[in-house]
Amino acid sequence: MTQSRSVQVRLAGRHAVLVELPDAEHTAAFHAEVLRRRAAGTLPPVVEIVPGARTVLLDGVAHPEELARRISHWDVPTRAADGGGVVEIPVRYDGPDLAQVAALWGVAVHEVAARHSAHTFRVAFCGFAPGFGYLTGLPAELHVPRRDTPRTRVPAGAVALAGPYSAVYPRATPGGWQLIGTMPDPTALWDLGRDQPALLTPGTRVRFVAEDGTP
Repeated sequence: MTQSRSVQVRLAGRHAVLVELPDAEHTAAFHAEVLRRRAAGTLPPVVEIVPGARTVLLDGVAHPEELARRISHWDVPTRAADGGGVVEIPVRYDGPDLAQVAALWGVAVHEVAARHSAHTFRVAFCGFAPGFGYLTGLPAELHVPRRDTPRTRVPAGAVALAGPYSAVYPRATPGGWQLIGTMPDPTALWDLGRDQPALLTPGTRVRFVAEDGTP
């Protein structure tokens, strides 16, 4: 995959470059290329790299105009299959929207756990709340819409779906995603006692593991 006209490289303030990409696949590939170049020492110093749904922000750049010109000529390969470890998230598939999701998927309620846990996910980006990772990896036929009416309180540990994403709520917040399960102990998702407080950071691979007793 090479840079195309659909990739836009823009200056963002005095010391940042914002790269806008056409979809999540291109964004993941570009983010991986940025990290590869930084590790190889071929990327100019950057204070922070922030991936989004279809953007990657490079902040704290001494010469953003020069970096923007260089990026526009990058040859970005298709992201290789992920290697390395996988973070496993235990789940009780007992969410209040389980029946709704089963109906949308056209399966029995007890099949939702097997369908969801059969896939390996990747954290595309983080946001909304500390420790909240947007996980991609569900095939298109399993994408579901947000709820028509958001809940005023979603409990910590809720495993949820919305559009192409899965997520686990690290703390109680309002939310409009479909809730299909519960992570029994979500404290590991955000721990200020660690050097890296967030368990799920961009690029992390994730698998959901159904606990014994899941319907």
